Amino acid sequence: MGSADLSPAALPPDLSGSTKPSYRGPFAIMTVLFFMWGFMTVWNDVLIPRFKEAFTLNYFQAMLVQFAFFGAYAVGSLVYYLLSMISGDPINRIGYKNGVIIGLLIAAGGSAVFYPAAALASYPLFLLALFIVGLGFAMLQIAANPYVTILGPEPTASSRLNLSQAFNSLGTTIGPLLGGWLIFHVFTRPGMQGAASVKIPYLCFAAVFAALAVLFKFAHLPAFTNAEHIDRTASVWKHWHAVAGIGAIFMYVGGEVTVGSSLINFLGTERLGGLSHEAASSFLAFYWGGLMVGRFMGAFALSEMSAAVKRLLLILVPAAAFVVVLLTSGRATAGHYGIFLVLLVVAFFAGSASPQRMLAVFGTVIIALLGVGTLASGGVAMWSVVAVGLFCSVMWSNIFSLAIDGLGALKSKASSLLVMAILGGAVLPPLQGAVADRWSLQWSFVVPMVAFAYVTAYGLFWKRLRAPQQ
Repeated sequence: MGSADLSPAALPPDLSGSTKPSYRGPFAIMTVLFFMWGFMTVWNDVLIPRFKEAFTLNYFQAMLVQFAFFGAYAVGSLVYYLLSMISGDPINRIGYKNGVIIGLLIAAGGSAVFYPAAALASYPLFLLALFIVGLGFAMLQIAANPYVTILGPEPTASSRLNLSQAFNSLGTTIGPLLGGWLIFHVFTRPGMQGAASVKIPYLCFAAVFAALAVLFKFAHLPAFTNAEHIDRTASVWKHWHAVAGIGAIFMYVGGEVTVGSSLINFLGTERLGGLSHEAASSFLAFYWGGLMVGRFMGAFALSEMSAAVKRLLLILVPAAAFVVVLLTSGRATAGHYGIFLVLLVVAFFAGSASPQRMLAVFGTVIIALLGVGTLASGGVAMWSVVAVGLFCSVMWSNIFSLAIDGLGALKSKASSLLVMAILGGAVLPPLQGAVADRWSLQWSFVVPMVAFAYVTAYGLFWKRLRAPQQ
């Protein structure tokens, strides 16, 4: 927990066992933050095809959008980690709340840079703007993820993170629909430079992030800062489950982002029906919406609810998702998506409420789905790749909580390294783009298949990695 004093006298009352105050208010405020950065992050998937057309880019060049954005996570987290080694944990001094505020203000500044970038029609300036936004989000991730884990008992940390990530996924579900509509329709005019359509939406983002910074400034949140000295020489690298978890985050984020980043262009290929960008962006909502469905299920599966209630909710959540799809998209779409919702329920029961077993089961399913997407064509290939989102759902939360399990005062240092591993989202998409340029976009899905194979192995071998330290 890094910046939280872990001695019994200093722990929040509900963690030390003396009393059990409610952290529902602070947790609700944090969900707003998770929603917003999910909503904005997924717009990168809409920017990629827009910039590809506007600046006449190949797949590799277009994927530099993700390189700039997620590369900032690595740079920001590395700087944070080095500062923590030299002068102590920064969040330990300023608190989680101020860490969130700083992150929001940086993200607001980066969003504002989109306006001059669009006015100058400069792709490099757009990449710089995305890099600045990524720096802000890196600070938010470092502060927010461990903060959510300490808003309650450690055994249910995965459940809380899954619930927070579910609201993050609500943002990523709405984001492509609104982003595609605004960028490809509302702010696009005949004869206008394609990149100009992003100016107004990103100015709105700048205003929203600035407003959120003000909200957090005056919100009443538990401080959870530590007045005691934490040994700066203590090393995360001695904990094998944490080290392997850093690799798992790298591979998971890289795999998830490569699929999402290529989906609009993938659905526009002839083998997949040649959908327009605006039409394909609606299927991107299914991809990210799948993460939301699975994360709500994960929050329930890993909670302290009774087994009977868990089983009921694990059926009701996908059933509700099916009804929503049926009412909004029709029988045919609901029928296709419903097959994968049933498979998701089976995977959850096979995971048996164990974070590491879930990783292994879900990773195996993803590899199979991507294999079908690579070899098949038409609706079979399309829905197999879209359904990957359902099974990505619990991976971030489970990997993160498993990686920091039992680290005590090292949790904040480990958190900065885990956030640094989001670099996978910068490295793997351009790699996939290079494969797509060399062979085909469909065959480029071998890149995320390899990534998810690593995540599957982490789930299978986590107990062995963790055991020597227990």
